[in-house]
Amino acid sequence: MIGWGILLFAALGTPMFILFGALAMLAYHSEGIDFSIVIGELTRLTSMPMLQALPMFALAGYVLAGSRASERLLRITRATLGWMPGGLAIVCVLTCTFLTAFTGASGVTIVALGGLLFPALVRDGYREKAALGLVTSGGNMGVLFAPSLPLILYAIIAQPISGDVTIEALFRAGILPGLLAVGVLGLYGVWAGVHAHIPRRSFSWHELGSALWEAKWELPLPFVVLGAIYSGMLVASEAAVITAAYVLIVEILIYREIPVRKLTDIVRETVVLIGGVLLILGMGMAITNYLIDQEVPQLILEWVGERIQHPLVFLITLNAFLLVVGCVMDIYTATVVIVPLLAPLAIRYGIHPVHLAVIFLANLAIGYSTPPVGMNLFIAAMRLKKPLMKLATASLAVMGLMLAILLLITYWPSLSLALVR
Repeated sequence: MIGWGILLFAALGTPMFILFGALAMLAYHSEGIDFSIVIGELTRLTSMPMLQALPMFALAGYVLAGSRASERLLRITRATLGWMPGGLAIVCVLTCTFLTAFTGASGVTIVALGGLLFPALVRDGYREKAALGLVTSGGNMGVLFAPSLPLILYAIIAQPISGDVTIEALFRAGILPGLLAVGVLGLYGVWAGVHAHIPRRSFSWHELGSALWEAKWELPLPFVVLGAIYSGMLVASEAAVITAAYVLIVEILIYREIPVRKLTDIVRETVVLIGGVLLILGMGMAITNYLIDQEVPQLILEWVGERIQHPLVFLITLNAFLLVVGCVMDIYTATVVIVPLLAPLAIRYGIHPVHLAVIFLANLAIGYSTPPVGMNLFIAAMRLKKPLMKLATASLAVMGLMLAILLLITYWPSLSLALVR
């Protein structure tokens, strides 16, 4: 009866951390264990040094999304690639991917860039269906690029299970799959441009130089900060602090695009996001510890092992399951709840833990735009004022390409592990 009540509250939109907390307390109460252990999980978060990277990267992402940085990035990429057939579509994919990498949420990218990119694509002559598909789904795979918050959270959750899963390893592992996704979607943009007979723009050195000069303070950010992480000069938490400080100085003091009154709203949004993630993480860890104490992962391992013998069949089942999860659950909640149960299973089938991380995040990113209930479809419907079914139909072509990319990521482990090894 209590379980049905919790499901009812979940259907009514009760915050996930409340549901997790209720489940944890009920589970411990059933075993006669004091509720204080749930609070202990929250205090244990303070001993996780990797968590220090989350709030600073989140703040940097929200500051960039709240400024005109995306417009400057759009101008640079358009000046660089606009002369190509389908150049603006490539610009759309690159810009959306970049912003998703910094905000950790493709939905935020749609809100920040959708009203700018969609009219520009239609005005240039792209067909509405192709434009809607690119804006809705073009930046999803940005979660595979540093400093994506889902990458960091996955490392925090999975490292106790496997020491191979570090933030630096995941930052490296996402590069090649992410570049593959950007390349394939860019080629789709070229095809869409040629198919719609988009006239080419002439290349202008003057426009490129002007665009680079306008964004001269933001251009070093991905190269210097992320280069320091990949080279080992900085750990993720140090890079996060430097990134946040640099972005605040550039956008507030140099460009002066974010007044103090707007900064308070940005900080509030960041605190709400990170606070929600930490509460879900703390309550989820309490549930996970209970499940481990009751040997639930071992029971799942035995149950699946009896029914699925071959790693290939397991990967097919895993992809189908995660795509459904991505439709109905946000990426942070899914990471906290599913990864502790999924990681031991993957190890049993010989899947490298870092490879599993890329498969997991790619699936969840695609699930965001999977018709008919993907979260990004609803966000795009509100932002672009288009019918939901039109967006779902428009996303099918891009979805098909991303599913093909997912198959390559899944069955070509070296794509994810080459830079890690």
